[in-house]
Amino acid sequence: MQFQFSDDNLQMQRTLRQFMDRHVLPQNAEYERLAASGVYPSAVIEPLKDLAREAGLWNLFLPGLKDDEPGTRLSNMDYAPLAEIMGRLPWAAEVFNCNAPDTGNMELLHLFATPEQRERWLKPLLAGTMRSCFAMTEPDVASSDATNIQTSIRRDGDEYVINGRKWFTTGAIHPLCRFAIVMGVSDDSPDAPRHARHSMVIVPMDTPGFQVVRNVPIMHHHAPEGHCEVTFTNVRVPRSHLLGEEGAGFALAQARLGPGRVHHCMRTIGQCELAMELMCERAITRRAFGKHLSEFSNVQDWIAYSRVEIDQARLLVLQAAWKMDTFGNKSAHVDVSAIKLVAAQLQTRVVDRAMQVFGAMGITPDTPLSYLWSWGRAMRFFDGPDEVHLRTLARVELAKARENLGATAPYYNVH
Repeated sequence: MQFQFSDDNLQMQRTLRQFMDRHVLPQNAEYERLAASGVYPSAVIEPLKDLAREAGLWNLFLPGLKDDEPGTRLSNMDYAPLAEIMGRLPWAAEVFNCNAPDTGNMELLHLFATPEQRERWLKPLLAGTMRSCFAMTEPDVASSDATNIQTSIRRDGDEYVINGRKWFTTGAIHPLCRFAIVMGVSDDSPDAPRHARHSMVIVPMDTPGFQVVRNVPIMHHHAPEGHCEVTFTNVRVPRSHLLGEEGAGFALAQARLGPGRVHHCMRTIGQCELAMELMCERAITRRAFGKHLSEFSNVQDWIAYSRVEIDQARLLVLQAAWKMDTFGNKSAHVDVSAIKLVAAQLQTRVVDRAMQVFGAMGITPDTPLSYLWSWGRAMRFFDGPDEVHLRTLARVELAKARENLGATAPYYNVH
């Protein structure tokens, strides 16, 4: 297991950092101003996308790009440190066409799209001229168990008819969003296998009956691209809009989540690094009770714990990325559960310490900390709540114990 980055990758990391410092960070205030006014900051992002393409920092996330697909062919291991650098500024990933949920949708289309679907949907996504959303989570069922999903996808002649309600459909009000990938029940027969009842279909945003109801705020924060509640009322799409095969929706969802969780976790680590830097700067410049905050032992403990916890999480994510690159995505499903659990809890923990060092300023919009804390808290739900990943990890360990039952007997000192 080798975690040493190649010289080419180290150079790309330097190039990306320089690009962030020179082009992206100086636009942050204008991005925030436009977003706060209710306008999507396309005027900021679109010119930066052109610069990123010219710099060769485009579609970095997709290892298996074909010859006709624009981008840089990076492994998960090579992409991981770049995602961390992008993650320091929550909106930066779109500049490089590496933002969720589009990366996951591009992954699905890259793997399962028909030639017609590739031409109509994948190519514009890869070119950055179109955005998309992913409609899976539902408000009326416990979507942590995806087999609970109730939205119906019923075949009617040469069409599918979709009825249901989704929410946390990220990106649905992005000005370039043109379609949703929708997961629903296509086989509701009582004897249908639980994991073979669902399918995914592509639904253009302008299809009659498809409505964006509201942009759901996250901890009272409205994302400009939207985390939306959407409804489908007798929505009709051609059968050619089926993604993959009927009944394969659950398997497609799992294929989509693996690499995406690595991306999320590395961006989170980048945000934790930023929170750590802010905390340390505040600690060495702020005074209370006659000395700098950095001289108080509890603040030193927070800094030290944050350092080792961030490094531990990064190594765990790199292990998952290495395993995916070496043995395939399926081989790393337990590792992916582990990193999702660790990274989400890490973010709220590290950012909370930084907020405490900042005092009241830490809960205002004057620093990014309150937003980063909110996003970290939300991360403990999306892509599976903590409890699902804990159960996955526990089941694997218990299965090992059952297989090796009695192997610990020699360690007992019983006569």
